[in-house]
Amino acid sequence: MKTPTNKTYTVLEATQKLEYYCSYQERCHQEVVAKLRELKMIPEVVDTIVVHLIQHNFLNEERFACSFARGKHRIKFWGKIRIVNELKFRHISTYNITKALKEISEAEYLETFHKLAEHHWEIIRENNVLKKKKKFCDFMLRKGFESGLVYEKMKELGSSTSSD
Repeated sequence: MKTPTNKTYTVLEATQKLEYYCSYQERCHQEVVAKLRELKMIPEVVDTIVVHLIQHNFLNEERFACSFARGKHRIKFWGKIRIVNELKFRHISTYNITKALKEISEAEYLETFHKLAEHHWEIIRENNVLKKKKKFCDFMLRKGFESGLVYEKMKELGSSTSSD
């Protein structure tokens, strides 16, 4: 999958390769720069190609952030904390992170949270209620949901099934 180390690319070839790379999936600047470095492009050419991609709308961090937030929430069921941390890790601006979080409505967010929480509570096979609660909380916090939401839901689920 990696490109051979002896292959060299002209600026035009690298540009076309990166246009394709950005066209089939939204990318952040960091991924594009890493890809160009992998192709052994010099820093001046990297800057030129990134500018070209932005000008021709192949690369747009706001669009990337919004798409990332929607996808990770709807497909992987991530909470806002995890989404924010992952976007920060990719050096996305606070402005774009805030805009991305607006892509997830409060109703959709809470519906996803409750469905995931109830499903996960049901599939945890643990007879010790304290251990079950800990496993539940650890999972939901790892998914990136707010601790207040998680602990409230744990109390609700823990009290409704205390006959376990």
